[in-house]
Amino acid sequence: MGPAIVPQCYPSRVTITSRQNPLVTRFRTAARGDVGGVILLDGSHLVADAHTAGVTFQLVAVTPGSREKDDIRILVDMLERSGVEVITVSASVMNAVSPVKTPSGMVALAERPVAGAGALYAGSAALAIIAIDVQDPGNLGAIVRVAEAAGATGFIAAGGSANPFGWKALRGSMGSALRLPIASAIETDEAIADARRHGCRIVATVPRDGTSLFEIDLTGPIAVAIGGEGQGLPSSVVESADERVTIRMQAPVESLNAAVTAALIVYEAARQRLATKA
Repeated sequence: MGPAIVPQCYPSRVTITSRQNPLVTRFRTAARGDVGGVILLDGSHLVADAHTAGVTFQLVAVTPGSREKDDIRILVDMLERSGVEVITVSASVMNAVSPVKTPSGMVALAERPVAGAGALYAGSAALAIIAIDVQDPGNLGAIVRVAEAAGATGFIAAGGSANPFGWKALRGSMGSALRLPIASAIETDEAIADARRHGCRIVATVPRDGTSLFEIDLTGPIAVAIGGEGQGLPSSVVESADERVTIRMQAPVESLNAAVTAALIVYEAARQRLATKA
């Protein structure tokens, strides 16, 4: 075994001004997704959501100017009272550690939330969303956001889908990825089989020849498979699905954005489930 790595602490009252500081590498590595289990949160909104969700922080960086803002000063106080290390960095260093073109003035490294398979399919009427080969992280994050908003029980990023905990997807989910049970980096066949093991019907989205969205039964435990823009779902998923659903579109429109498709389906499922309780 090699020597133990001792965490490096930086006094919060000392402003770090060197872009060669080792912490810059830590943030950049996390932004690339090269560190398993570590996520990068950019912006006070995401940091606040993570704190509320009980996410474990490794390090938070904030600029002197941001510290002067009332909302961020209150957030920093809450983080520090919780034992989180908050460091101050210059605007130049913030430009280096933040992956966005216009940094917000606060970034954080945190531990990725981990959800067990049971949490994804909780309750007697699970509603899980399986994104298959959705490669755009912004779209993937938007699907996670609408899944939580409509009451889905879990989200699975399968096949060649983007990482739902990458910084772009996290920004797209607006904090939902920190609360909704999520599984990722799963092979498509494994994701489908796991949903079946948990008693779910598999509903595949197809651009044509499926049951109308307003005629299909979306009550009971289901897992909705949504493919990426362009290629859609793999034929193996469509053929093996219990049901196929189509959202009717006026010509010449041939397809919808994956996040829009997800929104329409999960809200229709929510509507049907509320109606059965009335």
